[in-house]
Amino acid sequence: MASTTNQGEAPTSQAELLYQAQLRKERLFRTHVGASWAVLFFILIFLFSGQNIQLGSFKFETIQLDTEFILKNLTFIAEGLGQTLLISVLSIAFAISLALLAALGRLSTFPPIYAISTFYVSLIRGTPLYLQIFFFFLALPQLGIILSGTFAGVMALGLNYGAYMSETFRAGLSSVGKGQREAAMALGMTPGQTMRRVILPQALRFAIPPMGNDFISMTKDSALVSATGFVHELMWRATKVGRAQFNNLEALIMAAMFYWVLTLILTYFQGKLEARLSKGDR
Repeated sequence: MASTTNQGEAPTSQAELLYQAQLRKERLFRTHVGASWAVLFFILIFLFSGQNIQLGSFKFETIQLDTEFILKNLTFIAEGLGQTLLISVLSIAFAISLALLAALGRLSTFPPIYAISTFYVSLIRGTPLYLQIFFFFLALPQLGIILSGTFAGVMALGLNYGAYMSETFRAGLSSVGKGQREAAMALGMTPGQTMRRVILPQALRFAIPPMGNDFISMTKDSALVSATGFVHELMWRATKVGRAQFNNLEALIMAAMFYWVLTLILTYFQGKLEARLSKGDR
């Protein structure tokens, strides 16, 4: 009976054996990376533990943090997370809209539209984001246009990242083969229908992973909006309590940890999204 069962089982192919070996190798690699991360993290914690080590004539002192200050102001700084995420989400939505329009303009054969899109990209990419934030917040009031700190930050971040992301969208739109456009025309689709039903879905699939990187970068660059002094996000709150109580080290470390954890969470979801999108390439 056992011999019959063994004969009925399909033999494992060479390809399956290689695939299983590759999976084991990847799991081992991830395990080693995780262990290395854990060691580095504990080293980082030790460096800020305030411990003193005496080895003969050698004395090593780690950094002593004011734990009372950290516990007292942790909630106050954490309350800036909502404002940071709000600025980032609004800015990335604005940036995506501008990037798509700029990419379409850069692919246009109509000279004025092409000129407008390339001029916008050149101007924004040729000036610092810090300057752009202050332009919207401090310069526009001279023209009678008064924007809140949050809105000025969203405008500046959206314009800045839209200019950089336009190249990603342009590459995505260009990656769609000419044959697919011709096939859509042969089926009787209008140019607008071809763009909506054929070109844009494929271009967005190409552009979404880089957009995740841009969103993560924008979340960190939103700290620049705190320079206006009227946007109470993470960086503003950290610098406020740090300067007021002369604990800038502890305050900035807390802000850095919040940004780091936020980045790790966003990176995790970005990886899941990229894995989902890559299934179609297998």
